[in-house]
Amino acid sequence: MYRNILMAYDGTGEGTEVIRQGGKLARMCQAEVFLLAVLATDPGNPPDEATREKAARIVREGVAELESMGLASRGGVEIGEPVERIISTARENRHDLIIVGHRRMSRLARWWRGSTGASLVAEAPCSVLVTVGPQSPANPN
Repeated sequence: MYRNILMAYDGTGEGTEVIRQGGKLARMCQAEVFLLAVLATDPGNPPDEATREKAARIVREGVAELESMGLASRGGVEIGEPVERIISTARENRHDLIIVGHRRMSRLARWWRGSTGASLVAEAPCSVLVTVGPQSPANPN
């Protein structure tokens, strides 16, 4: 089914669900995984070296976790607008599935900041899976 999966990962609880659920799916499909962290920036304000190194460390730890699940994995860090960087990476590497975590926000915050998942679904060149963690009201266990 899926052979080349892109997982958007930031080391948060939502990111942990991406690895947990996405890893299981990737193993079932015998897919390769690319773990991507995106450092969002304001124009003219690039992330400092410490922030870049922290993101690289988080990706290395995530790749190691996926490899411990028996998955062929690699990772990278991109800088820019998250939806644009995820879509660009998916196109460039011909990913057939993008997996992102759902981050709960208030309605006002979602209106103000927008929804990465909704934007990805509208613009992605492939299928998108949005993971929801066990603390979600839709999944009480």
